[in-house]
Amino acid sequence: MAEGRPINPRFADDMMFNLVSPGPPRYQTGTDKPVRYFTVVDKEEGEVLGYVWVCDVDDAAAWEPRQAAGPRAFAEGGIWHARLEEAKGRGLLPAQAFAELLVYPEGNMGRAQPESAADAPNAEAVKSLARGGQRD
Repeated sequence: MAEGRPINPRFADDMMFNLVSPGPPRYQTGTDKPVRYFTVVDKEEGEVLGYVWVCDVDDAAAWEPRQAAGPRAFAEGGIWHARLEEAKGRGLLPAQAFAELLVYPEGNMGRAQPESAADAPNAEAVKSLARGGQRD
């Protein structure tokens, strides 16, 4: 230490910090508050692929793929997730995004069913429906 050198040479290097973007704005993906949801069905076969749900109270919205629809439901979720993310980026409330999605209901393989819009007690109820549970 007589020459003013640090004990550990690694501490002599300048430190550099990289700023990391938090990513695009996103709605919360869970809530225990009441939600509104609609069903997305396969355009050709009419099979339920999943559900889009929203909740303004917790600024939450998400796509829930129907487990029985397998990879098709997962793949279809990309478009609905992207549309929700884009709506959040424009500053829309979840209910506003919900209404917009029903006005333009086409997905990749699926189509929103406006007549299926319903209420559920929370996001977990919609997740349960997607796993094969019953509608509350």
